[in-house]
Amino acid sequence: MTGGALARRIGQAVLVLALAYTAAFVLLSALPGDAVLARYGSPDLGLTPDQLAEIRASYGADQPLIVRYFDSIGAFLRGDLGYSVYSGAKVSDLLAEALPSTLTLATIALVGAVFLAVTIAFTASFGRFHWLRRAMRNLPPLFVSLPVFWIGIVLIQVFSFKLGLIPVIGASPAQALVLPAITLMIPIAAPLAQVFLRSIDEVREQPFVNVVRARGASTSWLLWRNVAPNALLPALTMAGLLFGELVGGAIVTEAVFGRVGIGSLTAQAVAQRDTPVLLAVVVIAAAVFVTINLIVDLLYPVLDARLRQRAPAKSTTQQAAQPQPISEGVQS
Repeated sequence: MTGGALARRIGQAVLVLALAYTAAFVLLSALPGDAVLARYGSPDLGLTPDQLAEIRASYGADQPLIVRYFDSIGAFLRGDLGYSVYSGAKVSDLLAEALPSTLTLATIALVGAVFLAVTIAFTASFGRFHWLRRAMRNLPPLFVSLPVFWIGIVLIQVFSFKLGLIPVIGASPAQALVLPAITLMIPIAAPLAQVFLRSIDEVREQPFVNVVRARGASTSWLLWRNVAPNALLPALTMAGLLFGELVGGAIVTEAVFGRVGIGSLTAQAVAQRDTPVLLAVVVIAAAVFVTINLIVDLLYPVLDARLRQRAPAKSTTQQAAQPQPISEGVQS
């Protein structure tokens, strides 16, 4: 990717973040009621109207919508995410405490999902037995239909209560990651396996694969040198898109397993109408999503030689080199 293309891609990422922030701000502001009054307006607290007005002014809730919008953007650009309406703590501190746990869980789940998807796709395409290939092709639709919370509950019942392999209380940090990661991994692996399997089927029908097969290539050579590299690109794009869904899945997963992270922080903020926390979570999720997809775009030219820039010819009489295909033939 050239410098100009990289600059355009970064500009698009910044635009996406700005649009995500604006949409979240408008939607949260359109919610009925006032988050500050919902927190401090209870008669049990005994606050006077003047005290309530002072609290609203400290949060900027008494300002017009357009003023609050530009003030919040300026604060975000300065690294000031505001204060939680419910707890009064800095939103940045709350995120710094919750984000590492969720990122660790999401990363492990994504790696496991990729491994599971690749295993399903390769077995469904190159398995030795027909019944095994057919069973593997039916797994992704089954995984897609399973709700995340149901998967978590079943895993707890089987591995914790029935088999006693992972304790519900007093589990080590490594043990506490196993079941939540599997819970997130299964629904993410399903669409990834479907895309990868469809790509393998399409690549296997390409003429260059038939040519390499006719030259005596073995199944393993076709798989690793010809089919897999070409089928990997659509699956790589899908993996980048699915990483953004891990944040949404973490909300349910962390609630089921009682984990502290972005998911549980978001659930608490929704229940408490804590709009500063919700706005920060939306921006963080959008930033992670945009960053992952930017990395995927940068990896495309590395994996696909056809997307690389062709080097300029050193002389006018020398013919420029053609882009190299991903596929490789059988060595003679």
